[in-house]
Amino acid sequence: MANHKSSKKRIRRNQARAEINKSRVSRIRTFIKKVESAIGSGDAPAANQALKEAQPEIMRGVSKGVLHKNTASRKMSRLAASVKKISVNAA
Repeated sequence: MANHKSSKKRIRRNQARAEINKSRVSRIRTFIKKVESAIGSGDAPAANQALKEAQPEIMRGVSKGVLHKNTASRKMSRLAASVKKISVNAA
């Protein structure tokens, strides 16, 4: 256990930030799962809408520091490619 007052404060702050970051990552994963489930069901309009909702959430994760920029770009690129693929097949 920390002895310094500032160390104790830092521990409390780190625990609080960890909770916030955990909820942010969970929220991002939920948005990604919505896109993936729409892709899995083959519903192109729903997948497209879910992707439009997920993209700002993923980029918000980058700006808040819970995701690396390249990781977020890779995820969005792969989701967009999958949505495009089912959109072409549906048309």
